[in-house]
Amino acid sequence: MSFPKPLPKLLVFAGSTRLNSFNRKLAAVAAALARAGGAEVTHVELADFDISMYNADLEARGTPPDVMKLKQLMFEHPAWIICSPEYNGSYTALLKNTIDWVSSPVKSDPAWQDGFKSFTGKVVGVLSASPGALGGLRSQSHLVPLLLNSHCWVAPRAFALGNAGSAFDAEGELVSDSHRKNVQAVIDQVLFAAQRLAA
Repeated sequence: MSFPKPLPKLLVFAGSTRLNSFNRKLAAVAAALARAGGAEVTHVELADFDISMYNADLEARGTPPDVMKLKQLMFEHPAWIICSPEYNGSYTALLKNTIDWVSSPVKSDPAWQDGFKSFTGKVVGVLSASPGALGGLRSQSHLVPLLLNSHCWVAPRAFALGNAGSAFDAEGELVSDSHRKNVQAVIDQVLFAAQRLAA
């Protein structure tokens, strides 16, 4: 799909910090496909942000600097791709913790007193990967209501990559052309919707 330029900035991240995470591999694939299509992509690793488990008492002593970095980063990108692992039939504690921190208002800073500032109006595409046949579909079913509650627009098109243990080659690329097309379709819908909402 071709889009009029400029394309909206796209943020890509996975809800995992595990070294050989299938969802981190899927996020890398999505970022590369979006770049190849001409999008300006920021691909971040949540492991690079020093963020403890959310605690209101900790927050009362000051919002952590890396939370403020994430707030700004998410605010600056109209379009997101989130790759959500599935733990016990739901999304990860890491992903929930990230959303909890970023959506928490900073009462001492007038610019960030609206906790949903980083989320409102963002167009989000949801991907997942899992060794199982469902591909993490249950994590998506829990994540989508959380994103909607955070005032995001969630793209109707999603993709769950099943049997992920055999889906990537040694370089981390998707083996199947069909899988690449499914990821591309989510990217295209997210960019299309974000561009229209910004018009």
